[in-house]
Amino acid sequence: MSFSFFKASRPKTPQEVVKAMKDSLVALDTKTVVEVKALEKALEEVEKNFVSMRCMLCGDGEVEPNTDQVSQLALEVCKEDVLALMIHKLPNLGWEARKDLVHCWSILLKQKVDSRYCSVEYIENHFEFLDFLVVCYDNKEIALNCGLMLRECIKFPTLAKYILESASFELFFKFVELPNFDVASDAFSTFKDLLTKHGTVVAEYLTAHYDEFFEQYEKLLTSSNYVTRRQSLKLLSEFLLEPPSSHIMKRYIQEVRYLKVMMTLLKDSSKNIQISAFHIFKVFVANPNKPREVKVILAKNHGKLLELLHNLSAGKGAEDEQFEEEKELIIKEIDMLSRLSNLDH
Repeated sequence: MSFSFFKASRPKTPQEVVKAMKDSLVALDTKTVVEVKALEKALEEVEKNFVSMRCMLCGDGEVEPNTDQVSQLALEVCKEDVLALMIHKLPNLGWEARKDLVHCWSILLKQKVDSRYCSVEYIENHFEFLDFLVVCYDNKEIALNCGLMLRECIKFPTLAKYILESASFELFFKFVELPNFDVASDAFSTFKDLLTKHGTVVAEYLTAHYDEFFEQYEKLLTSSNYVTRRQSLKLLSEFLLEPPSSHIMKRYIQEVRYLKVMMTLLKDSSKNIQISAFHIFKVFVANPNKPREVKVILAKNHGKLLELLHNLSAGKGAEDEQFEEEKELIIKEIDMLSRLSNLDH
């Protein structure tokens, strides 16, 4: 008598896992999506396959993942265009499947096969996937999933560079002010990563697109939304003060237009914004090569500026001491400018 039907089923190979995943994602076609029962069955199949893929990539809690199988799986998802399907079918998936998809995406991107990031190379050959993920911020159902996937991509300089230089990058100036707070916050996290993860890439982008970028950025700094003003001001300090962007900062602090923005922010009702604005304003004032136009603005407004600065306090502790020292130097410089007769009109 045979008891073979009690035997545990043979574990699937990476090729089988990928084929099952591909078949189930392809099954989510237009016809299936229209038929409710067929859609439910197809989504269950996708969810089951994502669980299999996740187990193979990171183990099941008891058994560690097999590195050879993980490498094979990474090669197969690229070879079979499953990465493309994962992106394009994302809007059709349920919450659990989307969560597993994002987890698998994160591991696949980091996976090296023979010292090559094969999933990253695949995306480099299909940059349009990145545009698709950016545009998905307009779909609040999947926006946060796409945000996580984008931030995984941005860890790689070639992918970050593409997004910065693409037409879709401009959409972030809209997305960070979307009415849905969670989506807007997530979009800002991605925007921040794009502008801070790879200093040299960012410096190259800002050099080539200086005028259009800072014109758009000014709108964030002067937004009626407090969170937008505060976050964008803090972020400006971060990427402008990066060593690769020193020439960008030197250009920025030559411009009266942006000095006026900082002077307006020094008067903001929020103390946090005032303090952050001061840290950029002080660079305009301390610049040894201030253009005449900047000196004239500082001299003409010295009374209001000195009053604002005297009332500005950072708080307590060592940081406060440094802040007070810097503030005194800036006050002296503005006071000195106000006494220069050659700035009179």
